[in-house]
Amino acid sequence: MVKKPLKIVTIGGGSSYTPELIEGFIKRFDSLPAGEIWLVDIPAGEEKLQIVGSLAQRMVEKAGHPIHIHLTTNRREALKDADFVTTQFRVGLLDARAKDERIPLKYGVIGQETNGPGGLLKGLRTIPVILDIIKDMEELCPDAWLINFTNPAGMVTEAVLRHSSWKKVVGLCNVPVGMKMGIAKLLDVSPEKVFIDFAGLNHMVFGLDVYVDGTSVLKEVIEKLADPDKSLTMKNIADLGWEPEFIRALGFLPCPYHRYYYQTEKMLEEEKKAAEENGTRAEVVKALEKELFELYKDPELGEKPKQLEKRGGAYYSDAACSLINSIYNDSRDIQPVNTKNNGAIASIPFDSAVEINCVITKEGPKPIAIGDLPVPVRGLVQQIKSFERIAAEAAVSKDYHKALLAMTINPLVPSDTKAKEILDEMLDAHGLTDFLKPHQKEDMIKK
Repeated sequence: MVKKPLKIVTIGGGSSYTPELIEGFIKRFDSLPAGEIWLVDIPAGEEKLQIVGSLAQRMVEKAGHPIHIHLTTNRREALKDADFVTTQFRVGLLDARAKDERIPLKYGVIGQETNGPGGLLKGLRTIPVILDIIKDMEELCPDAWLINFTNPAGMVTEAVLRHSSWKKVVGLCNVPVGMKMGIAKLLDVSPEKVFIDFAGLNHMVFGLDVYVDGTSVLKEVIEKLADPDKSLTMKNIADLGWEPEFIRALGFLPCPYHRYYYQTEKMLEEEKKAAEENGTRAEVVKALEKELFELYKDPELGEKPKQLEKRGGAYYSDAACSLINSIYNDSRDIQPVNTKNNGAIASIPFDSAVEINCVITKEGPKPIAIGDLPVPVRGLVQQIKSFERIAAEAAVSKDYHKALLAMTINPLVPSDTKAKEILDEMLDAHGLTDFLKPHQKEDMIKK
């Protein structure tokens, strides 16, 4: 039976990550017939959209597949009758990320795009946009799946589940895939042989067990991670080894982002040093993207360039395209995604978003129950879930006090006084005047 060509829409199509995604669709064309791929961006990103779009067209032409690439700044035009919608945008672009990273450092607090104050402010900017996209989808493509890669992915998924009626949403992250690949390299085995029991939240996920060919090798992996020269990390996170006795005591596989919580002082010093010497990660990425887009302009380039790996998007296409492929084909394989808990993790509310292994079906992800999280990790995960829920409420209600509460309960922010100072400066820096307290709005009107 000939399968109907799919219409796939990518919002944030001018991203430097897009060639990863296009490569993923090309590789899976036989099982995932992408007939149309619409790359959407805002007018301010149109130049990058044209550059990336031209590369995407060359890539599909080189592959010889009948995939039609469309470029537009008209989101509604793109969404009409879409089958899958992927989101990978950044509200405020990299300049906003730089503020999220630099401002907290002034107060001796971690500055990072998805953790701590930076994660909160990114959520406050992003969630209203995602909910606006959903309003368009309800009208224009009510049967489509929303595959969200936009950070903070867990908080965004939480907001969609709680503050919209949209059910067909899956949050996605390349961290679990990166962890699996890293473990395979650590053990010198093929990645296909490795299976990890993932459970937790986005950027707060743990590997509760690790298997090779069905046999648990968790203790062996923990011992390898106890060697300071053998760690798992990402391009955007300092490669600090774990304290051997701590990682043995923990007994589970942490994700790279756990360094912000378990090695806060060291990570803060690394961030300060990096910001002084080379700039924040946003500023480094800005320079890297300039190089990438110069490469993308080359009319002879017809494939994803090797340099894209430095951007931090490794395995992005594998995560996104594997998920879409499995939903479309009702594959019923197991993948870690962000979805509604539905009781899979007893320690987290039933209707909250969690990152967990799921069986992927045409009806969406079916989370695999693990019961309670182990006591050593349960409290931290619950605290971050409280932060995500209150932050999502703040983003939807534009309530300053909820935003302050979210900032204060985040474990990376050391006091309520400092939380208020950081929040006030960051809201001002991003021009989020809707969150100003009543007397502040009155002062602005008078001015």
